[in-house]
This record gives sequence, C-alpha cells and structure tokens, in this order.
Amino acid sequence: MLYSKIHRATVTDADLNYEGSVSIDPTLIKKAKMFLNQKVDIVNCNNGARFSTYIIQGKKGEVCLNGAAARLVHKGDKVIIIAYASIDINKAALHEPTVVFVDEQNKFKEIRKEKSGRKS
Repeated sequence: MLYSKIHRATVTDADLNYEGSVSIDPTLIKKAKMFLNQKVDIVNCNNGARFSTYIIQGKKGEVCLNGAAARLVHKGDKVIIIAYASIDINKAALHEPTVVFVDEQNKFKEIRKEKSGRKS
C-alpha cells in the first residue's frame, strides 16, 4: 500500500556520474516518514517516466536524481517520490498514507493524510 509520498517536488539536479539513488532534503525525508536507503518509486510528471531507486540524504531544498536515473529527468522537472509498505489486510481500510506537499523550491508546505477508498 502507499505509505507516503512527496508530491510534485522540483528536480534540482541530475548527476549521471554519481553511483545511484535520489538525494532528498533531510526535512522532507523526515516529514514524509521515509528512511535513508529506503526503496522508492519516482514518477516524472513532465515525461511520464517511472523508475525505482533508493534514498540518500541531500542538502536543504535538494531533490537530485543520481546515476542511471539522471537520464530520466531534467533539472526543473516535477516528480512524485512514492514509498510503499506491507500492511495487514485487516488494517488496510484504516491506513492513511502521509502526503507531503512542497513549493517550487522544495520547501515543506503541508501534510495531508489520504483516506482509503474502500469501505469495510
């Protein structure tokens, strides 16, 4: 199930020569309840690319795609960073994912909880 996401962050850089991963502002990692080295999916809102990588700590305001993933984004692209979790089927209907919204400079704006679409 969707665990959390950072919605429409702005790509600040794409570093093809780095080993791999996505560098994310530490404040956003914390607000989204994500973890260093956690696998995440990245959705590029500009070109439709979808790919997986893992999180490393970036600098303030940073959302940088590294390594091979750098070929799938351009600086200024909007991306959604998505984390999933396994949830007991009996608790799934009550699960509320954390959705972090940011501004154009990747500064935290607000958190919203998304309700499950299924009634028990």
